[in-house]
Amino acid sequence: MRAYKGIVEGGVVVLVGARLPEGTVVTVTVGEAELLRARITSALTRRRVRVRLKPLPGLAAESALPGAAQGGGED
Repeated sequence: MRAYKGIVEGGVVVLVGARLPEGTVVTVTVGEAELLRARITSALTRRRVRVRLKPLPGLAAESALPGAAQGGGED
């Protein structure tokens, strides 16, 4: 057995500085601290993306209506 350093990119482990033949079976060991950090980062990233992808269109319309009603009054 031999240890290689690698990084996860897009859910795939990419080995740094290693060329292995196609079909090689590998075992990946992740340290507890690294795994915990990755889980926290992933959870925070997922929450941010969900907020950006699903804005509430009703809030934008409601905030535009009172401004238009107040500014459009004739004296």
